[in-house]
Amino acid sequence: MKQQLLDTVSVNFDPRVELIGAADYFYAQGWMLGTAGNLSAKMPDGSFWITASGKSKGKLSQEDFVRVYPDGSTEAPVDAKVKPSAETSIHSSIYELFADAQACYHVHSVDANLVSNFIKGDEIPLPPLEMIKGLGIWEENPNCVMPLFDNHLKVPQIASDIKTRFLAQKPQIPALLIRNHGVTVWANSLETARNYIEITEFVFRYMVAARKAGI
Repeated sequence: MKQQLLDTVSVNFDPRVELIGAADYFYAQGWMLGTAGNLSAKMPDGSFWITASGKSKGKLSQEDFVRVYPDGSTEAPVDAKVKPSAETSIHSSIYELFADAQACYHVHSVDANLVSNFIKGDEIPLPPLEMIKGLGIWEENPNCVMPLFDNHLKVPQIASDIKTRFLAQKPQIPALLIRNHGVTVWANSLETARNYIEITEFVFRYMVAARKAGI
């Protein structure tokens, strides 16, 4: 009986209310202004709900999401004209690469964009802050880097770059930065993904402030 109840909960699980709350919070922080950014959550059948393209993240409703299935087909809850985020291919790649990922969040912030230009290479060294523990790095004075990817007008090219690099070498942390674009994180729960966004944005803010202070 208990297992049947758990199975029923899984089938009926709908993450959109929690995604709306996260989007509203990120919007208030200035990280999802206008229609920028996208959030998704995976379902038990392998499909995922993702924010629809062109929707203000500060006033989402449950109709402002699209369900994307493993075969690439999509389903909008009300209006068939509603399309999934233009960055759906990145979310698809993350779920394919990391089987335990249950949520993928992408936001745009001023600090993230500034930090993405601090270096010419393909990874950003992160300062050895205590907050790095929140990304799963439990080391004293950790030598941690965040993967950095070039931005492309055609988003599937970004997704392809991510997939190619991560298949060759898994990242240290569940986060990546796209130059002049924004940060993407993934996690085994929606709450953890929200925490990861807060942590990465804190780190970016510190890095910008440190550079201004000459540290």
